[in-house]
Amino acid sequence: MKQRNVAILVFDDVEVLDFCGPFEVFSVTGKRDGSDPFNVYTVAEHTPIAARNSLSVNPTYTLDTCPQPDILVVPGGGGRHVDGTPFGTRKEMHNETLLAWINQCYPQSEHILSVCTGALVLAKASLVENMAATTHHGALDELQQIAPTAEVKANARVVDSGKIIFSGGISAGIDAAFYLVAKLLGKDVALETATYMEYDWSGESYG
Repeated sequence: MKQRNVAILVFDDVEVLDFCGPFEVFSVTGKRDGSDPFNVYTVAEHTPIAARNSLSVNPTYTLDTCPQPDILVVPGGGGRHVDGTPFGTRKEMHNETLLAWINQCYPQSEHILSVCTGALVLAKASLVENMAATTHHGALDELQQIAPTAEVKANARVVDSGKIIFSGGISAGIDAAFYLVAKLLGKDVALETATYMEYDWSGESYG
């Protein structure tokens, strides 16, 4: 079985659980039986980055050196300061260098996994039009404004739109990662990983 590259995008003010949750799921899948189906790494425009609450992260790769991902995880996190200055995804969704890199990766990638307001970045990259999507409950209207032809599902935890898997706020990214593991490798593999992690995931399907 081909080992899939899983690139976890990080940036300043990224929500910690948004990227660490999926990182854990993909990293520990297949470790007990030695199959090791995922090569998981972090990538950012620069290094180090300062995630939420000043967590310093040293990405494995920069955008220029990153191997082509089979799976790209785009996390969320951020908002606007009191003075209106954007940070996190609200800043990065206007980062033309990052948007161009995502669009460069997209054609050859197998799946994109959007966590929380990572959907706003994908929408700004023009990848969310004419598909079902979701995001953090506080950003649903914003997502609809950026991608007016998208079917934004307000109460969905995970939405499978084929190539792109969307998830709601923060912890929903863990469920989306398990869902994608099950989709690619089978439900039993995902359940074994969830049991190892002592995470309550029942293997539900999403639409």
